[in-house]
Amino acid sequence: MKKAISILIRQFVLLIVLSLCIQSRVIAQVAPIDWFTEDFSQTKIFGTGIDRAYTDLLAGMKSVPVIVAVIDGGVDYQHEDLQSVMWVNPKEIAGNGIDDDKNGYVDDIHGWNFIGNVSGDTYEVTRTYAALKGKYEGKSEKDISSKDKKEYDQFLKAKEKVETSLKFAQAQLDQLKQTQQMLEGPLKAVATKIGDQKLTPELIDTLDAGDNMDLLMGKMILQQVLASDDIKVDNMDQLNSLMMEELKGAIDHYSNEVNYSYNIDFDPRKTIVKDNFEDYNERFYGNNDVKGPDASHGTHVAGIIGADRTNNLGIKGIANNVRIMAVRAVPNGDERDKDVANAIRYAVDNGAKVINMSFGKGISPGKKYVDEAVKYAADHDVLLVHAAGNNAENNDSIESFPSATYLTPLNKSKFAPNWIEVGAMDFRGQPADFSNFGIKNVDIFAPGVDIYATMPDNKYKNNSGTSMASPVVAGVAAVIRSYFPNLTAVQVKQVLMASSSKEENKVANPKTKLMVDFKSLSVSGGYVNAYDAVKEAAKLSKVKLSNTKP
Repeated sequence: MKKAISILIRQFVLLIVLSLCIQSRVIAQVAPIDWFTEDFSQTKIFGTGIDRAYTDLLAGMKSVPVIVAVIDGGVDYQHEDLQSVMWVNPKEIAGNGIDDDKNGYVDDIHGWNFIGNVSGDTYEVTRTYAALKGKYEGKSEKDISSKDKKEYDQFLKAKEKVETSLKFAQAQLDQLKQTQQMLEGPLKAVATKIGDQKLTPELIDTLDAGDNMDLLMGKMILQQVLASDDIKVDNMDQLNSLMMEELKGAIDHYSNEVNYSYNIDFDPRKTIVKDNFEDYNERFYGNNDVKGPDASHGTHVAGIIGADRTNNLGIKGIANNVRIMAVRAVPNGDERDKDVANAIRYAVDNGAKVINMSFGKGISPGKKYVDEAVKYAADHDVLLVHAAGNNAENNDSIESFPSATYLTPLNKSKFAPNWIEVGAMDFRGQPADFSNFGIKNVDIFAPGVDIYATMPDNKYKNNSGTSMASPVVAGVAAVIRSYFPNLTAVQVKQVLMASSSKEENKVANPKTKLMVDFKSLSVSGGYVNAYDAVKEAAKLSKVKLSNTKP
């Protein structure tokens, strides 16, 4: 009986692992690693066409360097594919501990870090619960005045969300850790048995497990893996890498949620950043460590925008004359509005002409201050490019922040004209099944699935998300601003929208999964086309291109 129960448990573990692996696109990629730079007319892949634009339209033309700020979780400025394209503050002397340029930030050589050594932080809903807990905990509705009713309801909603989510995250974490422990034996047993032989169904079927439960479990796993069309592995090293990487990613995610995101007692502002968090006018805090404790996300984003196209290493980014300014303001958890507002202002004040923002959340208590920073960027001719979100939601129907819509009109303007919101698509021209969309609030789509780009410590990896689509558009915008510097931020947005490619075939709505017209998912009705954008920009600028091939 005990043996039968053990097998059932192990089969359950197997289902969990297979589910995680099938979600992964690390091994089971089908798109070329450089697909986001390719051109449909040449490859039938729905890339941006930037490679063709350089060859056919821009060869021999002069360009100016464009600073693109990456507001994110940090950038590995020493990466082999990024170090040559990092922004270097020309007025600052590295390492002397003096604010040479008098901008308020000491030794800000490659940018600034507004969150210090913070790795994880809370969600806004957790902060809401923590802030109101002392006032409303233990009270019933009859104890609440009409004046406090709205705030009390907000407290109850936040409390339920946090407590339910924390319980779920802890359960998932416990299960995943148990799964990780139970997998080690079976995978090791198979690896010992077959060595470095090529994995085939025939090889695995011939394994005689006998009474070795670990080998039996390992055999079951391999049989399922090799029968799946979604997972492609050739040997045990690849399988171990795939399974353990996915498990580690899931464990890290739920660990962050338990320890930081839904932990109402955690406050890194007091112990790490040590700023006066309530003071939105405070601007000079943090440090110059733009890499921070986890630069994975920001490094990937930076590589998409501008990884060195000339060094024959790794990948080719979109823009060929760009300087990446790293502004660290986004932890694991929800970014804080104070940091976002300051990050935008820092980027503007130090010369950025394009700002990429691959982050977002559903609550924005300091939106007023973020709006003022967005308006500041608009007044200084800076284009803001923002990821639409990965919840397969209609952004016309939900609250998503930061956003182009001002909380209250600023100088009679209701919307930021220098803002472009980006959804994600795959190499087949389909919107990503996770991508947010919206015919009013999402402007354009761009490659955002299986994007192979830079990772810390000279590594590279596939990632998917609107976080990847946004820097694709930011990179194309940088190319336009580099070769056609007379165009304003608003004109660059107009160029990108007008030149977008329109997909005539029906596509699956990410939320409903029903087949719809692509044009119903965004304002432009299409996806970014760098080749046509260059032609559109040349026409608007009255500049003759090096070639005018159709």
